[in-house]
Amino acid sequence: MIYRSKETVCSITVPRDQEYLALVQDILEHPLVRSMEAYTQHGETSCLRHSINVSYLSYLYCRDHGWQARAAARAGLLHDLFLYDWHFHAKETGNYFHGLTHPRRALENAQRLFSLTDREKNIILRHMWPLTVTPPKYREAYVIVMFDKYCSLMETFHKPVMELMEYQELTADLKKGFAAQ
Repeated sequence: MIYRSKETVCSITVPRDQEYLALVQDILEHPLVRSMEAYTQHGETSCLRHSINVSYLSYLYCRDHGWQARAAARAGLLHDLFLYDWHFHAKETGNYFHGLTHPRRALENAQRLFSLTDREKNIILRHMWPLTVTPPKYREAYVIVMFDKYCSLMETFHKPVMELMEYQELTADLKKGFAAQ
């Protein structure tokens, strides 16, 4: 795929960050990952949009701190690859513990589709901590935990995650400019 500005995967726009896209292109192009667009995650946000939000913000944070940005980007996209509408899952299956069980389901699905590192597996499996008891092993997983909660909250209240981030960066740049004068 060639990304000129913001491109779409299904009806989802993705960041135009070429370094990020090079790390996740194979995931974004996979039909089962794209099918996440059909499931509502938080508010009116699809599962795919949520996963892109978490993935990209986590990638940026890890990259800026010299951590494993690739693992954060890839696991962030796959952390909710459970492939069902959790709003109706309990009624349909009797499983009322989606928050506790979906990380393992996402990991199983991700492992069937992609070759994962141990770090990526741990990130996917432990992203619901502290709701799930066992904490993550890697600092990148804590970043995913943090941005998963942040994005979930923003999406639930219909706040644009990426646009807010871009506004905050612009504001920070303006403040730096004023301070330099």
